[in-house]
Amino acid sequence: MSAPHVEHLFHPDNAREYSSGITEAIRLLVDQLATLAGPTTGISPELAAKPVDEVDLDAPLLDGAAALSEVSRLWLEDAVWFHDPSYAAHLNCPVVIPALVGELLIAAVNTSMDTFDQSVGGTFMERRLIDWTAARAGYPEATRDGIFTSGGSQSNLQALLLARGEAERRGVPLDRLRFLTSADSHFSIAKSARLLGMGDAAAIAIPTDADRRMDVVALRAALDDCVVDGLVPAAVVATAGTTDFGVIDPLHAIADACQDFNVWFHVDAAYGGGLLASPRYRHLLDGIERSNSITIDYHKTWFQPVSSSALLVRDLATMQHASWYADYLNPRESENPNQVDKSLQTTRRFDALKLWLTLRTMGADQIGAYLETVIDLAREVYDILSVQPDIEVITPSQLSTVVFRYVDPHLDEDALGDLNRRIRAEMWSGGRSVVAATKVDGRQFLKLTLLNPKATVSDVLDIIEQVRTLGRAVPEVAR
Repeated sequence: MSAPHVEHLFHPDNAREYSSGITEAIRLLVDQLATLAGPTTGISPELAAKPVDEVDLDAPLLDGAAALSEVSRLWLEDAVWFHDPSYAAHLNCPVVIPALVGELLIAAVNTSMDTFDQSVGGTFMERRLIDWTAARAGYPEATRDGIFTSGGSQSNLQALLLARGEAERRGVPLDRLRFLTSADSHFSIAKSARLLGMGDAAAIAIPTDADRRMDVVALRAALDDCVVDGLVPAAVVATAGTTDFGVIDPLHAIADACQDFNVWFHVDAAYGGGLLASPRYRHLLDGIERSNSITIDYHKTWFQPVSSSALLVRDLATMQHASWYADYLNPRESENPNQVDKSLQTTRRFDALKLWLTLRTMGADQIGAYLETVIDLAREVYDILSVQPDIEVITPSQLSTVVFRYVDPHLDEDALGDLNRRIRAEMWSGGRSVVAATKVDGRQFLKLTLLNPKATVSDVLDIIEQVRTLGRAVPEVAR
């Protein structure tokens, strides 16, 4: 039997074809960058879906250049570009070039991080990065541990799995366990309670104070209520950088409450974790060293491509609650350092390589400086907007968000909500800038999420001027 046609495989025999294909893709990408005039084309879902639906996937093009051209038409030409200073919507960061070099290597070699005999040096590079990050968080050297994950939601899920495991180890029935977290925390906390079989009622939302931070008096009252009602707090989750407001819960005070009630203390620092690299703003995370676990998203404030997140734990013994052993993969008696022993995933990319190359090329201080730049930008923009009569702002951020909206004294609350929704939609379809939307106490607002260190105050004020222009043009429809 003759060998199959294998010129498409990554293999020494096909090195020239690989180089040619990668070169063509880079040329396409660079050419596309040269034509960009904004963060988006503003295409509608209907128009974006139609050409994709028309592709016959059972009729291959059999030509790499033609396939790249098709990908450009279906996706690249209408992609949302997070590097553009006028992109100010979600927690999507522009990415650093050393990490993109890492992506190229990761994809080609296709290392899987589950067992040592599939990853070898990658195992130790990932472990070193976990230890380095945990050390910056202040965890004790002798016991700290962790694992890279796909994102903050998975990191939070695993942290709460460990907290649940510690409570169950003490003999607490599942239906009595509760998680307590800020009303402004990430939705993955409540979702994790459902995924862990505890039900929606197991996630208790704690009110926030005037600064939108978790109200510790209310937290202590809720912990007392749990005890009175025969319930057992399995974890308290503090947020170090809420998605909407970029504020950090009072970590020391929450740690005190957890200590008094013997409760697992988790810090969701998916957004604010980059402060660990910031010489000027690291103090904002003071108290994080007292936690039992931490979520870090490198693909937010460390300027890494998705996906790149980690769960850090104070005590490596608690990772056993996520462990499972299989004779064909990671037998319990294995002496190899198998990362799957402490991961929710089996097959897993070597995403740690991106951060490794970033740190070795740029250094942590440079990453921290990028974050400091956007924090300073958000503070300056907030100060400017707070005195403008046609703009309403909410709570200064400790990180890099600005929650605001256009206001018109002639419109009631419902009409103002409709107006700001229309403003955002018009901005999207116009393609010049992208902002996010949220609700504050039931009222519709817009949001700037500033993660681009190349953006200037002038860039952001130009976005606000677009909001203002649309706000003045649209009210006739809303009135």
